Amino acid sequence: MLLWSYFSVVFTDPGSVPPNWKPDLDEERDDTDPLTASEFGASPADSTNPRVRFCKKCNQLKPPRCHHCSVCGRCVLKMDHHCVWVVNCVGALNYKYFLLFLFYTFLETTLVTLALLPQFIAFFSDGEIPGTPGTLATTFLAFVFNLAFALSVLGFLIMHISLVAGNTTTIEAYEKKTTPKWRYDLGRKRNFEQVFGLDKQYWFIPSYSEEDLRRMPALHGLEYPSKSELESQEF
Repeated sequence: MLLWSYFSVVFTDPGSVPPNWKPDLDEERDDTDPLTASEFGASPADSTNPRVRFCKKCNQLKPPRCHHCSVCGRCVLKMDHHCVWVVNCVGALNYKYFLLFLFYTFLETTLVTLALLPQFIAFFSDGEIPGTPGTLATTFLAFVFNLAFALSVLGFLIMHISLVAGNTTTIEAYEKKTTPKWRYDLGRKRNFEQVFGLDKQYWFIPSYSEEDLRRMPALHGLEYPSKSELESQEF
């Protein structure tokens, strides 16, 4: 599962802006996206509409929650960060796979740590320890490295779980610190489903059901319902 999740992150396109993409009228009428930066400006074709974001580097309009990656040299849908460990951007289409990669890496390193724990404890005992000095040193270092890696991955995993709970990304969490309300926060359950889908059978594997891909536009990285939109639909 670790390898499956890892290679899914590596070889899955995180999401690119479709050619000649333009926002729907509903998106243009909605609230202004609070995430703005110096690279965003008004499109020459839409200079009268400040709510439509435009990337000067890609020379194209930008969907909601889309950011430009300086490493990849393109705009990535719902970009979280560029990860050197997977040599790819983590975005809308592979974020779930990245989270599963962290989860299974934590389980694997924790399992190895627990398996080596008796030998590690015996290392400090007064009795004679079987094995060559090289074997003992290797066991000791393997335990220390796996324990350190498990703890570091656990911290990273907890951070991303909190981001999923708030329906935000690493970039958005950094840039919206002064924003009192986050328009895409739909509640923890719906926020989780926007990343992992509705089908529980697919929650722990790096894939989505065809039914989820068909009925959940957020999984494609272009359409994200805001809290106000859901409230208006309910009423």
